[in-house]
Amino acid sequence: MEAKTAGPAAAAPHDLILEGRSRLTVTGVRRVLRCDAEGAALALAGCVLYLTGAELSVTALDLEKGEAKLAGRIDTLEYAEARSPGGFLRRLAR
Repeated sequence: MEAKTAGPAAAAPHDLILEGRSRLTVTGVRRVLRCDAEGAALALAGCVLYLTGAELSVTALDLEKGEAKLAGRIDTLEYAEARSPGGFLRRLAR
């Protein structure tokens, strides 16, 4: 039997639970890249979740479970593809 390589479709699942635009629970979190009162960036499997708002704070973080809870006014949620390390230098070398 052949071993198959995992592609983007096989990325670990994650969930978002937004309660009244003031509380957010995110599962599948690998790392908190940034968090301040106006925004946050959470690394998920293969993508980054960006949040903007006001008075944002991380109220609970458990990276072993992959769960983060945030509180504050949440205005936007946006996904972006994760950047590959060395992307600029890799393009120069081509």
